[in-house]
Amino acid sequence: MPPTLQELGVDKLSIEDRLELAHALFDQVHDEMEADTELSPELKAELDRRCELADADPTRRIPWEVVRKRLMARFE
Repeated sequence: MPPTLQELGVDKLSIEDRLELAHALFDQVHDEMEADTELSPELKAELDRRCELADADPTRRIPWEVVRKRLMARFE
């Protein structure tokens, strides 16, 4: 089990320092995950295909706000 915030003394830091620490931890984890994660050739080809379709017909795009609203309604 990982150490608690109290054991590490994180709970004694100011809000600003905790936010800075959280950002630093996120950035480090993100960088490590990104370095370890490679797209398979099949997945890359599929993503490229979808990007080409989206670029070919911009009218098919759905704004993020609409997608989010639909998803939120689906899980309420």
